[in-house]
Amino acid sequence: MKRLLIIEDDIDIGDMLDINLRDENFMVELATDGLSGLHKLKSQTYDLLVLDLMLPGLDGLEICRQVRLMPNYLPIIIISAKAQESQRVLGLELGADDYLGKPFSVPELAARIRALFRRINALEHSLQAKTGVLRYQDLLIDPIKHEVKLAGQAVTLTAKEFELLLFFARHPGKAFTRLALLDQVWGYQHDGYEHTVNSHINRLRGKNRTQRRQAAIHSNGLGRGL
Repeated sequence: MKRLLIIEDDIDIGDMLDINLRDENFMVELATDGLSGLHKLKSQTYDLLVLDLMLPGLDGLEICRQVRLMPNYLPIIIISAKAQESQRVLGLELGADDYLGKPFSVPELAARIRALFRRINALEHSLQAKTGVLRYQDLLIDPIKHEVKLAGQAVTLTAKEFELLLFFARHPGKAFTRLALLDQVWGYQHDGYEHTVNSHINRLRGKNRTQRRQAAIHSNGLGRGL
């Protein structure tokens, strides 16, 4: 059974989700404010987080940001009355895997949870089938350890940045539309989210330029010291 944490300050919604998701054979824990929810995340292990944005103590976006700084990847589904496109894009860019606007149906939320678990399982099976380290010139990608090195130096990437880079590395020389990347890497095809793809690609390019500058500076320094 998958263990879910729901951080939701509306007690009625929290109780409704608790009862219905237990009926879907999930183990469920509840937190009614941001600080207690973050404490649970740091002290216990969960398989998925269902996260409201408007929370007392600590808002959902900050929780999402802090979760993505943790060493182990935790799938996140945001549920929020803030259903504007800008809010959805912001939540996804901060690392959420899905975003569901209120009001929503519990069967739809349960279906999205199961779909997210299926994508994670498929990715794990894919990584197990492709355990070899990928190399391209001075770029090294280890799919199992989730490690990337450029010119011998470790590169720090978010989970989605790593998945995007790995997808490109496994399809060298091929061009993809933003919607195709949303489908393959993020797992959905909705129009209006191309900005999310652009942001991740730009960050990858920026880290590439920064890493190469640092490598060049390091190389020149070694040369002068010899």
